[in-house]
Amino acid sequence: MSWNRHRLVGAAAIAAVALGIAAPAPARAEYATHDMSGMDHMAPAPATAAATPVAGPNQVIINNFAFGPTTLTVKAGTTVTWVNKDGDAHTVTGVGAKPLFGSQPLDTGDSFSFTFEKPGSYAYFCKIHPSMKGTVNVQ
Repeated sequence: MSWNRHRLVGAAAIAAVALGIAAPAPARAEYATHDMSGMDHMAPAPATAAATPVAGPNQVIINNFAFGPTTLTVKAGTTVTWVNKDGDAHTVTGVGAKPLFGSQPLDTGDSFSFTFEKPGSYAYFCKIHPSMKGTVNVQ
C-alpha cells in the first residue's frame, strides 16, 4: 500500500472513531503485502489502573469514597479546599454538636473551602457516607 493510501485510511479511521461510525477497512489483498513474521512474540501491554487524583497543597481530594490525604497538617490562617473527584455526592462536615465548618452536598467537580484560624485538631466526615472521615491538624 502506498504511503498516501496509508495516510488516507488512517485519517478515515480517526474520523470514523470521532463520529462513532465504522471505518472502511483496506482491501484484504493489501494485508497480504505486510510481513508479520516475528510478530508472534509481541504481547499486549498490561492494562494500567486509572490514575488516582493527587491533592495539591492545602487540598483534600474526595475520591473512591475517601478523603485524601486522610490527615492534613497546615499552619493557622490556611485555607483548605476539598475537591470532589468521585462519581457520588459527598459533604465535608466538622464533628461536634455545633460544627465549625460544613458544606452542602458536593457533586462531582465541586469544591468547598474553609480557613482554619486557630491551632487545633479538626475532625470531619461525610454526612452522606459517615464512614468517610478525615482530620485537619492546625499548628
